[in-house]
Amino acid sequence: MPRYQVGYLVPVNKNIEEDASLPKLLVFYGPNFIGRNDVSISDKRLSRKHIALTTFPDGSADLLVEGTNPVVVRSGELRKKLSSHEKAAITNGDVIELIPGDHFFKYVSSSSGETKRSFTEANNDGEREKLTSKRMRQGLEDEAISANKLKAEEKDTHKEPKSVEAIRDFRVSNDKLSDTFRLLKVQGLPAWANTNSVSIEDVIQGDVLLAVLSNYMVDTDWLMSACPRLAKIPYVLVIHGEGDSRLDHMKRNKPSNWILHKPPLPISFGTHHSKAMLLVYPRGIRVIVHTANLIYVDWNNKTQGLWMQDFPWKDQNNSKKGCGFENDLIDYLSTLKWPEFTANLPALGNFNINPAFFKKFDYCNARVRLIASVPGYHTGSNLTKWGHMKLRTVLQECVFDKEFLRSPLVYQFSSLGSLDEKWMAELAYSMSSGYTEDKTPLGLAEPLIIWPTVEDVRCSLEGYAAGNAIPSPLKNVEKSFLKKYWAKWEASRTGRCRAMPHIKTFTRYKGQKLAWFLLTSANLSKAAWGALQKNNSQLMICSYELGVLFLSSHFKEEDGGFSCTGNGGSSMDIGKCGSVGNSEVPKTKLVTLAWQGSKTSEVIPLPVPYELPPQPYTSEDVPWSWDRRYNKKDVYGQVWPRQVQL
Repeated sequence: MPRYQVGYLVPVNKNIEEDASLPKLLVFYGPNFIGRNDVSISDKRLSRKHIALTTFPDGSADLLVEGTNPVVVRSGELRKKLSSHEKAAITNGDVIELIPGDHFFKYVSSSSGETKRSFTEANNDGEREKLTSKRMRQGLEDEAISANKLKAEEKDTHKEPKSVEAIRDFRVSNDKLSDTFRLLKVQGLPAWANTNSVSIEDVIQGDVLLAVLSNYMVDTDWLMSACPRLAKIPYVLVIHGEGDSRLDHMKRNKPSNWILHKPPLPISFGTHHSKAMLLVYPRGIRVIVHTANLIYVDWNNKTQGLWMQDFPWKDQNNSKKGCGFENDLIDYLSTLKWPEFTANLPALGNFNINPAFFKKFDYCNARVRLIASVPGYHTGSNLTKWGHMKLRTVLQECVFDKEFLRSPLVYQFSSLGSLDEKWMAELAYSMSSGYTEDKTPLGLAEPLIIWPTVEDVRCSLEGYAAGNAIPSPLKNVEKSFLKKYWAKWEASRTGRCRAMPHIKTFTRYKGQKLAWFLLTSANLSKAAWGALQKNNSQLMICSYELGVLFLSSHFKEEDGGFSCTGNGGSSMDIGKCGSVGNSEVPKTKLVTLAWQGSKTSEVIPLPVPYELPPQPYTSEDVPWSWDRRYNKKDVYGQVWPRQVQL
């Protein structure tokens, strides 16, 4: 059915004079979707569906903010700011600021029909209540047209059905939290984008007797102000990767009961980069693995991920053997070499706090496997204990559905090492491991690298300052063989397009289903993952890293639910930790938030922040590197480089 034109959106300058250098936008009767691709403006603050403008026979229109950023509507002397999903009525002559203070368009209606409503009248609640049945029917028709338009767009792009703002529906019961991970809260986003997201106070809570905080960067001043509960914990061990100058400041400002320790770094250019917490409670231990440094910007401005699970104390009269998770954890902790100390835990007794202490907890219900890296030249049985060789070994033990045969990989991270094609093939071989039930190898996968463009950084919540935490030099980024890997950071479903990623994730997927998913501190580098040497008999790793691997597993529905801080909970035993073999118990299914299937108890939604499949770079996209000069001003009017204090 043909649509007829009812007016224009005319580009104007700040004096409301027509800007002839930009084209007018045609406005048709019914719904009009206007976004980044419809205007001749390069600004990532504009969403692809930024506003919906629904017009009516009298020439008036309803404007709905579809994107994540606010829009301003001006009518005469009145100026109204609309946040995401807020609506206002506009009429002939009103001006729309697509971004407050930027990108002005004047609505010009060609209709000369019914008497037009004023801005104040049209936005009055009483006016809304007086809508005629004809107008309401038209609204339903408009919604149907919008839905058909969306379906057509999805069909044209050959993508999985979109679930706009999918994180809005991300709800996980307390007994299922350890099955998935969560994103950290980001300031400046609409409330829906922070659904089920966490802050540091949501994690460090309850009657903590002892805390081990493992990280790279630690701002003790911010940490104490962000989480005052830390001051009440009797024993705090901080395992860090700070340099001497920061360490001196930490020593002067830390609470007297804190112990600071920097693990040994036997190989040049290595760091202690793992990000984790171990919180000991009267009832058990909380294990947390995440991606954020203990600094303000990481817990407020960036896309980050966090997993945690509580485990009970073991029954000391039961000589239960450990499981894979326990063995991996104790092996990793044993490499850190912190100075042993004694802790008097009320009602529990005196304990020597060393790696063996952490064997006192029952990890049999662990929902993930640990994938760690530690520095050294690893040979023999240690060859497959760390880095990408550990991941290879775990995946080789797993059985995957046939749909993942030759399915692709995604590498997403925030720092790029000095790479070569030989090592990329080595890593891809490890990440392609695994078999189907009939013992068919999944096959070598094609990876894509999700990496922010210069425009992504420039238009981010922090502007160019976000580039400080994406510290890759031009010589690493602009290697010609990498061009075929680049893919865009698109995170509209989680509202995080402008929250630059510090999260690190690696996954194998098919559509919106995930064969496996790794949340980790490891960036894409030989230092983090290791490089094979001496005819593949030795793995050299420079840094400490820690991640959690999510796999489809056979778990009974009641297996979870133990809590160190809640009133309920249990410590049930499922026998074999992380079993992925055959079982009468249904096998779980890992999916993204955009998955469109039925949400049964076996389906585990993971809040993958970016969209799958990733979209490759266009010829206009330039990968971010932090040692280039960028003269185009960012959202704060700044150029790059500039000095920013983190």
